[in-house]
Amino acid sequence: QVQLVESGGGLVQAGGSLRLSCAASGRTFSSDNMAWFRQAPGKEREFVAGIRRSTWSGVVVLYGDSVTGRFTISRDNAKNTVYLQMNSLKPEDTAVYYCAAKGGLSASRDQNEYAYWGQGTQVTVSS
Repeated sequence: QVQLVESGGGLVQAGGSLRLSCAASGRTFSSDNMAWFRQAPGKEREFVAGIRRSTWSGVVVLYGDSVTGRFTISRDNAKNTVYLQMNSLKPEDTAVYYCAAKGGLSASRDQNEYAYWGQGTQVTVSS
């Protein structure tokens, strides 16, 4: 049974930082492409960042336009965990953040390609 469990959310002031973690089990983590999405109240789910499965050719990451330069996605295959380091947080970053996993060759910005999802963790940024 595949499980993705997010942690690290919370309340932070604008300009602050948080690091989200997503612990995966039930699949071969190093073979999975991982991503973070977020959903704010009344809005559609939005792609935040993605990281390709581990290959000999190196790390490949994707970022949403609104977080580029502020957020960093990384993975630790030994710990079966993917991280999202969030810096320079803004009130508009407030949302529930979800971890997702997919097979295949690479990560994607399309949420419909992800078969496995976590329950989400709330991030609230106060002004």
